[in-house]
Amino acid sequence: MPPGKYGMQEEWEKEGDQEIMMDFLLPTGIFLKFPVSRNDTIKLVWKNARSEALFTALGDPDAYVFTCINQTAEREELEEESRRISDVRPFMCVLRLVAREGDRVEKLTNTQISLLIGKGLHEFEAQKNHEVNEFRTRMRQFCEEKSQERQMLPWQQWMEYSFPCDLEPCCSLPSTKSRNTKKIFINIKFEACDESFMLQQDPQDLPVALMKSALKKKATVFRSVRLEPEDYTLQVNGSWDFIYGKHPLRQFKYIFSCLRNGQNPHLIMVHRSTISKHQEEQERMCNQVYKSRSQSRPPPLPLKKNTSSLWSINEPFYIHLLQGSRVNADEGMKLVVQAGLFHGSELLCKVVTSSEVTVCSEPLWDQKLEFDINVADLPRMSRLCFALYAVIEKAKKPRGTKKKNKKADCPIAWVNTMVFDYKDQLKTGEFLLSTWPSVPDDKSELLNPMGTVEKNPNVDSAAGLLIRFPNIRPHPLYYPPLEKVLTPYMVGLLRNWPDLPAIHALELLDYSFPDPAVRFFTIRCLKKLSDNELLQYLIQLVQVLKYESYLDCDLTTFLLERALANRRIGHFLFWYLRSEIHVASVSLRFGLILEAYCRGNIHHIKLLTKQNEALGKMKILSDIVKSGSQKMTVDDLKLCIRQESYLEALSDLLSPLNPSIILAEICAHKCRFMDSKMKPLWLMYGNPWAQGEMVGIIFKNGDDLRQDMLTLQMIQLMENLWKKEGLDLRMSPYGCLSTGNKMGLIEAVKNSDTIANIQRNSSNSAATAAFNKDALLNWLKSKNPEDKLDQAIEEFTLSCAGYCVATYVLGIGDRHNDNIMIRENGQLFHIDFGHFLGNFKRKLGINRERVPFILTYDFVHVIQQGRTNNSEKFERFREYCERAYKILCRNGMLFVNLFAMMKAAGLPELSSFKDIQYLKVCNNADYYDNAAATNEVDDNVDFLVSCFKKGLLSFGQIRG
Repeated sequence: MPPGKYGMQEEWEKEGDQEIMMDFLLPTGIFLKFPVSRNDTIKLVWKNARSEALFTALGDPDAYVFTCINQTAEREELEEESRRISDVRPFMCVLRLVAREGDRVEKLTNTQISLLIGKGLHEFEAQKNHEVNEFRTRMRQFCEEKSQERQMLPWQQWMEYSFPCDLEPCCSLPSTKSRNTKKIFINIKFEACDESFMLQQDPQDLPVALMKSALKKKATVFRSVRLEPEDYTLQVNGSWDFIYGKHPLRQFKYIFSCLRNGQNPHLIMVHRSTISKHQEEQERMCNQVYKSRSQSRPPPLPLKKNTSSLWSINEPFYIHLLQGSRVNADEGMKLVVQAGLFHGSELLCKVVTSSEVTVCSEPLWDQKLEFDINVADLPRMSRLCFALYAVIEKAKKPRGTKKKNKKADCPIAWVNTMVFDYKDQLKTGEFLLSTWPSVPDDKSELLNPMGTVEKNPNVDSAAGLLIRFPNIRPHPLYYPPLEKVLTPYMVGLLRNWPDLPAIHALELLDYSFPDPAVRFFTIRCLKKLSDNELLQYLIQLVQVLKYESYLDCDLTTFLLERALANRRIGHFLFWYLRSEIHVASVSLRFGLILEAYCRGNIHHIKLLTKQNEALGKMKILSDIVKSGSQKMTVDDLKLCIRQESYLEALSDLLSPLNPSIILAEICAHKCRFMDSKMKPLWLMYGNPWAQGEMVGIIFKNGDDLRQDMLTLQMIQLMENLWKKEGLDLRMSPYGCLSTGNKMGLIEAVKNSDTIANIQRNSSNSAATAAFNKDALLNWLKSKNPEDKLDQAIEEFTLSCAGYCVATYVLGIGDRHNDNIMIRENGQLFHIDFGHFLGNFKRKLGINRERVPFILTYDFVHVIQQGRTNNSEKFERFREYCERAYKILCRNGMLFVNLFAMMKAAGLPELSSFKDIQYLKVCNNADYYDNAAATNEVDDNVDFLVSCFKKGLLSFGQIRG
């Protein structure tokens, strides 16, 4: 083969349904060769083989399984027979048929989980790690028990898991001037029935009242027997969104949205028998898997014998630094290791530095490193942090020079490890620590106590440090149990300490608070979060998992327990974990949690797998569009999507952005890609249950969407805080989800356009388009004729106020008329949040962000309804801003805590407490809990108001 042409990689990257020649090795010794379609499934290959000689000698096909060598040069059993050959992508066109060993259901489930989480379960087994094995066993048992308990629930409680209600944060009705909101008209249809009824209902009523009215209407029209409303539930037409329970109709987001937009809700009456069928199907799937394996429990841990109290050992703690491996540094330098003992962010004693040794691949120290702390004083969560760096050897100082010679430190790597193992035992023996590459600015940051305690899995390329923990006593030393620790120390107060509000308890999940008792107390506080509140903070809770020192921890159990009780939480927990499975430092931890979640949601695997397959096809399409070798047009993209393999993969799935939304049938003729650098795909879906209704999603490949996710989460949180205080600013925090390494999905907001497009379309000259202050108002007039215009301007005024405050508070940068959009109903919203926390763009040393937020003449022109002397309207807009800002100020520490929890995410503009300083300055966050805060907040409000005058620029001036 020519260089670089090994394997079938290029063949699998081609598109189309062409045939390829495949070799088959049979257990009977027969060798077959026949063409198969790239899009054939493994099952179809079996079907084709029936016409071949000696097929009957094989016996029952269920007794065999195909194997191949995959792209990572590993032998893979192809248990999932619905996979296409082109998706399997064997390294060579060879499949081997072997006798199946072990339990088929168990192996098939393992294969499905491996494909879904993007990490083979065999990798966990290959670790040969007792902590990993015990964690997998305990979590599997825990999750499967939760799953079985869930299947025993009454149908109403089971619905709370499968179809949790999507609720507004408060019960206040949207304010409208154009119509009476005392009663609403609701279109009701019974399942499996073509007839529908229009009912009038009070929005204050509970769902059961609406169902009573519907059943009464049906009994009257069809003269049927009156049925009980308790045997029914309400489903939103065309989605998996349900309306039930003790919440008023107006609090359901779907009903609330219809009220706001002047639309009639369309609901379906669903009988309990239909719900029970879904529940029974899930139970069948779960039982099939759970009964297929042994239910034996792992043996209990052996009793601890011949142990001494750790607190009785008043000897200095020390380790032996033996040698390094695979160290790469310049000749003429010396290698040094620095070691520090930390408890969270606190350094427990003076840092210890090794002797200098000559640079080589395997440097030898064989040195005792003694720390200025006794073994008895070691905290349970003591963390030993190492840094490997090189120094330039001292050169002779030339005569006449006054400056002192300083050693120049060249950081090479860092690694952390715990002093106690996961069973509370003080570590003994040798450990080879595979390090992480290090690039800090100065020597004071060489040690990285905030970093992971996981070893670098790339052991063949990473530098290693071999250390030895001493055997201080001839028998194991264990840290005293929690009962003994709680009695004499302050942490004992935590048992009786009243629970903190959850928003304050979040701060205690930072790496600075590693004590197990503190983290147990924190989770106790977080258990009081409602499901909707937990969803608000789930992004941060996933990130602080990275600070946990051991696999089995209270936070992991808490998140899994809540995910197994609410499928919406489980859905987003899955994708938040799955999107970072490629990150080496968390790959093991996140992979194990994903496996546990799948074990407890066997029925969810199928839905998630369908989403994962669709994302894979989107990635292939995006790569083709972005490829420089093929200049694909929009028509080419449409033609590609019309192929059977793409139509099947991209249709009939639940949206990863919102698992209640059904992406039924992709409309190839309406799909396109955008002109921006990353060529995002714009995919449109039709809704067979609502003619003319379209759902759009944008697939972006090449950008890290986690910063956009975080910003939109904060905007959503702001909106919830405002609504709870009766202020609805018509925000549009559209859906955004990172699904993998620099790729993800964005919700396409319907009936909207950028300010730039509106201005360009209204002007004959591109140069003057941004200075046309009438363009925006005229566009709104064209979309909202007659009496609708006033409401559209009100929507614009409210949303403009909300985004002025939100972008100011979050320090959103790079604002221009291409990333500010407006909906036809008047709602303004911002997109693309590549810069925040005051990280504004600079060009030639000049700050391009001249104003703290965007409020242009065009915006004010709309707010004032086109009249320059309409100061009353502008004053009302300003009052909205002031009120919104003061509400955020009262909740300022919540935003500071949430951003602080995101330091572990590795976002370029959020990596330390310095980055969060912008929030503290902008929001006076240090003063919120003090009664004297009013003056500071009012001063900031005055500053905000003064910004309105500074912000009056046209888009032409902003872009200049």
